[in-house]
Amino acid sequence: MASDDLSAPLGQGIRKKKKRFKLPVAPSRIIAGALGLCLAALIGSALFMDDPFGGEPLAIVSAEGLAPAQPKKTSDTVTPAPGKPDPATPATLATDRPPPGDARTITIIDGSTGRRQDIQVVAPTEIKAPTKPGANIDQRLIETSRHGAIPKIAADGARPSEVYARPVKPQSGRPDGPRIAIVIGGLGIGANGTSEAFAKLPASVTFAFAPYGTDIDRWVSRARSEGHEVLLQVGMEPFDYPDNDPGPQTLLTSATAEQNIDRLQWFMSRFQGYVGVTSLMGARFTANDKALAPVLGEIAKRGLIYFDDGTSPRSLASQISGANSAAFAKADISLDAAISSAEIDAALARLEALARSRGSAVGFATALPITVDRIAQWAKAAEARGIMLVPVSAIANKPKSS
Repeated sequence: MASDDLSAPLGQGIRKKKKRFKLPVAPSRIIAGALGLCLAALIGSALFMDDPFGGEPLAIVSAEGLAPAQPKKTSDTVTPAPGKPDPATPATLATDRPPPGDARTITIIDGSTGRRQDIQVVAPTEIKAPTKPGANIDQRLIETSRHGAIPKIAADGARPSEVYARPVKPQSGRPDGPRIAIVIGGLGIGANGTSEAFAKLPASVTFAFAPYGTDIDRWVSRARSEGHEVLLQVGMEPFDYPDNDPGPQTLLTSATAEQNIDRLQWFMSRFQGYVGVTSLMGARFTANDKALAPVLGEIAKRGLIYFDDGTSPRSLASQISGANSAAFAKADISLDAAISSAEIDAALARLEALARSRGSAVGFATALPITVDRIAQWAKAAEARGIMLVPVSAIANKPKSS
């Protein structure tokens, strides 16, 4: 040891260790605080942002008129092969007609089975004059809206629910026999299921069409010309919306009455000639009196029946339609709640027993092949058992005169 080390004061000449930098707050608290800020921002946006459609996609377009595109005039124009548009010229060149309205593909998910079905939604075109005599549209019952033609009560008091109703002739010798109305929903979406219904079901069965099919005008015109009464299915909010989405323009409990009526009129403009309206899904919407009442009021105002398909026990449609003096009918039994031949046959037997005890009954079913087949088999023998199969308007209660 050196002498300097002995004579040096204690503590001098010894290097002090540098202190490590420490955060004033623990990292875990910083992370927790950041997460809290994010959560607060999400809650704040949900509370204070004015978005009644709950994040539903919207598109804003200009309302200014656009001059139609002029096709190129060339002497060597070549018409492309079918199904293959010419990339060098507009798609309208071969026909000299403007393209149809906007179209997009949506996926409809069956909430009970999880089955997915892709369909193309096409904007409406002008109403075409039907080619068959039974499918004429009464112009007295047409009103022009911003979406197109929608039904109305005529100036002389004629109602679509009466003008488009199918006449019913009582059975000979059994004028007071039990009557049954059956409504088949979901038509117009799948071509196979719709074709099966047309091929197998008698004209007394009422057809309810979803308005999203590309060939909907043709299907509805054919149904009416073959004697079927027609209902319009309107997409309404289910409890698990938007995971289970009926489709574009769905009526929502979060929207205002004006917004829902505007959406209802969009549905009403898809086709014409229907006696009434029914829901496509809609368990949450039909259980909300504030949302449902203005819609049923609009349906009554236009001289239509509202048909409750009976699939939601919480539906308030029966009470609200009475308050609005609206024509109303409700299904007593869902015929294919359980999808098997035995269960459908049992449901039809219960429907028949109810009609015998009460005088009339209404059943609702979807356009599944097995359902269509069982109802067709039942209908063939129903008349021999004294059952009269009638359209839904024959059982719906009549609106009170205003």
